Amino acid sequence: MATADRVEKPSDKFRSPQSRNGVVQPLLTDMYQINMAYAYWKSGKMADVAVFDLFFRKSPFGGEFTIFAGLDECIAFLQNFRYTKSDLEYLACVMDPGVEKPFFEYLSQLTTTDVTVMAIHEGSVVFPRVPLITLEGPLIVIQLLETTLLNLVNYASLLATNAARYRLAAGPHKQLLEFGLRRAQGPDGGLSASKYAYIGGFDGTSNVLAGKLYGIPVKGTHAHAFVSSYSSIDDLHNRELRHASTGALHDLVSISETYRTQVCELLKILQSEASEGEFAAFCAFAIAFPSGLVALVDTYDVFKSGIVNFCGVALALHQLGYKPIGIRLDSGDLAYLSNTVRTLFGQVAIKFDLPWFEHLTIVASNNINEDTINSLNEQNHKIDSFGIGTHLVTCQRQPALGCVFKLVEVNGQAKIKLSQDVEKVTCPGKKTVYRLYGSDGRSLIDLLQLSSEAPLSVGQKVLCRHPFQESKRAYVTPAKVEKLLKVYWKDGAVQQEMPTLLEIRDRVIAALASLRQDHKRNLNPTPYKVGVSDCLYNFMHELWLQSAPIGELF
Repeated sequence: MATADRVEKPSDKFRSPQSRNGVVQPLLTDMYQINMAYAYWKSGKMADVAVFDLFFRKSPFGGEFTIFAGLDECIAFLQNFRYTKSDLEYLACVMDPGVEKPFFEYLSQLTTTDVTVMAIHEGSVVFPRVPLITLEGPLIVIQLLETTLLNLVNYASLLATNAARYRLAAGPHKQLLEFGLRRAQGPDGGLSASKYAYIGGFDGTSNVLAGKLYGIPVKGTHAHAFVSSYSSIDDLHNRELRHASTGALHDLVSISETYRTQVCELLKILQSEASEGEFAAFCAFAIAFPSGLVALVDTYDVFKSGIVNFCGVALALHQLGYKPIGIRLDSGDLAYLSNTVRTLFGQVAIKFDLPWFEHLTIVASNNINEDTINSLNEQNHKIDSFGIGTHLVTCQRQPALGCVFKLVEVNGQAKIKLSQDVEKVTCPGKKTVYRLYGSDGRSLIDLLQLSSEAPLSVGQKVLCRHPFQESKRAYVTPAKVEKLLKVYWKDGAVQQEMPTLLEIRDRVIAALASLRQDHKRNLNPTPYKVGVSDCLYNFMHELWLQSAPIGELF
């Protein structure tokens, strides 16, 4: 995976979690959560202690893995959970008139001090049915947290997973840039997309505010409007550029025109076909950003105009002590265009004895999705950097992850939710989750067991069972055992050092590296195994039988 610019301050490593969105507050919830809280309160269940699991049932995008994200925001929400006076006044207006006033006084005193949160580290690779977050504490309080936590985890994990899949498709050395702000679902969707795309493996974003808030590298060039705003050289009121070393002023336009003529002769292209407005635009951008020229070359014609205009200006920049970066393609057959452009760059490199010119960056940004990158790979493209927007930030292939929040225990009594759809039957009780690794360092299986069971250890032979299919079982003797759920919140305080985005991003890299290639492949990936201990299997099925009604035939 490509290494991003490290822009975070050293002091950021020891920060407390801090939500970047003021909308994340107790009223960011569904009304039925408030109604249930009142019903609990009315029936005197304030002292009930419950355990809830947050998990998903199927990995997204037809894949077999998911990246867990959003935990930092969840912990920040817990830290700041309090109903304000205006919150309570609003609830009093919208709830049933019969709701008793002492209930609102009760809400005014609620905090998350008595809630304990166990969670998997953010940035981990996670799998269906495995609890990402387990909460234990007052039933009413945890019920009021449900919708907000699901909101904070669902999109974050979906987007980070989507980004990770793009990274796997592109390979470790291609630059990936998130360009999705203008297509995102509102301002918060745009900011969240930038944040979690970076976690998932992208190198930067076009979103300036995301760069400021999260320390993500910000990238940007120019649009077609910039090119088409120039009609001729007469629109260029400043033609001069100082030499990078001497500081002497030179007429960049004249130098560029000379080189452009030579490039046209070399490539056997009529200079008269090259757009003068585009040439002026490239000169203007080069004068403004002499060390950052990335020219959008497809406003008119890539080969007859864009490339020759770019090469003329790029060679002039070199003469004045600067090095251009490259070009951007935003339309057309990207595989063909990138290969042909690379060949042309090679010809220019030989003609002017500039070996580096052949390796100028080619950026592509034409409505790209994961399948596009896989297809380009098959065509041996020569693209160095992808700018990806709509398909990344909107997750068009799958718009929701489907995390759920299920009650598994109340006052020490395990609870199970039954369904005619077996996959929707919940795994009851408070649980511990282990990841078992083989001798090759790859993860073999995630195993759920009751928290009352003895901890697993390396070299211990353990029976792992499918939670629903009796015949699917296997013994595993792990070379390494990792306990996944860690205490993140207890007694009103954070219990783990909260990582920076860059550290979470690094965790994603390591987590994906520990996963077998056949689990990560794009087409027909091998399902990753998630099992339960023999004790949990028997406990779950006994509770299932006890809870399911016995039918009667007539």
